[in-house]
Amino acid sequence: MTVSYLKALSAGLLAMGLIGCNEPAATPHSNTEASIVYINGQIISVNDNMGTVEAIAVKDGRIIALGSNSDMPKYQGENTQLINLQGKTMLPGFVDAHSHLSGVAIQVVSANLLPAPDGPVNNIAQLQQTLRDYMGQSPLVAEHNVVIGFNYDDSQLVEKRHPTRHELDAVSTELPIVALHQSGHLGVYNSRALEMFGINAESVNPPGGIIEREADGKTPNGVLQENAHFAVVYNMVPKFSPAQYMQALKAGEMIYASNGFTTIQDGKTDPVSLKTFAAVSAAGALNLDLVSYPDLVKVKEDSPVYSPLLSREYSKHFRIGGVKLTFDGSPQGKTAWFTHPYHQPPLNQDTDYAGYGAFTDDEALHWFELAYQNNWQLMVHGNGDAAIDQFIKTATIAQQNNPATDRRTVLIHGQYLREDQIASLEALEIFPALYPMHTFYWGDWHRQSVAGPERAENISPTGWLLARDIKFSIHSDAPVTFPNSMRVLHSAVNRTTRSGYVIGPEHRLSPMEAIKAMTIWPAYQHFEEDSKGTLEVGKLADFVILDKNPLTVDSSEIKNIRVLETIKQGRKVYSAP
Repeated sequence: MTVSYLKALSAGLLAMGLIGCNEPAATPHSNTEASIVYINGQIISVNDNMGTVEAIAVKDGRIIALGSNSDMPKYQGENTQLINLQGKTMLPGFVDAHSHLSGVAIQVVSANLLPAPDGPVNNIAQLQQTLRDYMGQSPLVAEHNVVIGFNYDDSQLVEKRHPTRHELDAVSTELPIVALHQSGHLGVYNSRALEMFGINAESVNPPGGIIEREADGKTPNGVLQENAHFAVVYNMVPKFSPAQYMQALKAGEMIYASNGFTTIQDGKTDPVSLKTFAAVSAAGALNLDLVSYPDLVKVKEDSPVYSPLLSREYSKHFRIGGVKLTFDGSPQGKTAWFTHPYHQPPLNQDTDYAGYGAFTDDEALHWFELAYQNNWQLMVHGNGDAAIDQFIKTATIAQQNNPATDRRTVLIHGQYLREDQIASLEALEIFPALYPMHTFYWGDWHRQSVAGPERAENISPTGWLLARDIKFSIHSDAPVTFPNSMRVLHSAVNRTTRSGYVIGPEHRLSPMEAIKAMTIWPAYQHFEEDSKGTLEVGKLADFVILDKNPLTVDSSEIKNIRVLETIKQGRKVYSAP
């Protein structure tokens, strides 16, 4: 990272008034006078021994007491702020088990191509009009001459297919355009963008990727899958100034704060974002904790992974937690790697099409060995059961070659995790980070098109994990879906699809189990269970305040609960309008 980059970023932050937020001290003072006391609340500690209490006391950013209202006067002094929760519910701040802050930051300044209920695009004509409207209004387009649309979903489009380069050409042939699929694993590019990247009829599919073709079998139709997409998409992102990137980053951080998250993850961090996170942290401009997992394939000898930033401790709210690999693609995008064919194969594929992996077995082992030899925590994206088979086989060999304890290797998504694979995860001490948000967003699509009614019942099989008493976490994978904490909670508890069908009822969680999967269990996933995830004396004062209690409302109403405040280490970072 260059000195000039840091100076430019710092100048931008000063201009925006974002430098100067000091972290609370990490240890309590010797006296017991609290800085803040909350009373008259439904304070869910997520500690089985403590349960729900009325009051909590905070000093220097940490919890110093919990109990009844009558317990609190001993912690109150002249300078103590007394806050009456008036019966509202307090929980530990949510810990983001898996998402992409860098992607959310770009999404904030891009065209919203999401379908209902999150966006306006339910057919290709609406997609085209949304891009046209965005082009006419966006400062990004005016300054950088590039058009980025985020998160169209072919499963929700009336046409039930991806748009093509010709349909994007109808928006513009002068400017490069990319429309990103909601899975994040595909993109549609117009002819100008394909030309810019040299993708034509002579181009060959890269390993682990596909360039979709037109009827002649040669001409690209605009859709790039997996590694064909990843090879070019980052080059579509404008060269933001440090101040511009920071503005987008802060807007993304506020989206998480407004949903009650006090810890954010950035999975598969690209090198540019990694340097920016480090600079933003050094400038003291982060309000929430951010843990990054850089893309292992792009780690170089001069990478910040080889620096003190790789740590179990945060420095100004930032740390590198480990590295990430991606073994396959997206089930809703039909690039995940299965052992059985897709229920309905995608365009130009035979009925025996079952997706594909990103690595050969030798390549996968090479990357595992690199992570294990350096003692980096490893997170691995695996959706299809064939990808999970490869993951288990590779982890077994790598652990035998590099024995160690408590690695907490993470399986990300695990949507088609088979019941017979769970014993292997338990034996290898693999931590599952599952994705029951799919039950609402794509549950019907899984049943009708992806895997068929029988196999789709067991997507994100949390019930099988509970039966074996295995900890797990749940997540939004933002920007694939919004980091809507109440929707994450609601989906895991209800598993109700868009059409109202309950998919895999035996995998429904109780509200408390779902809360644990968003607090203490992802804190454990990140090696942070001693400071986060439950409300206990000595832990960080990371709180979220809700207008209703998810343990007592009707489960069908969980999605409508509002986040009122988010508090990070005793300091309010979000308050609802």
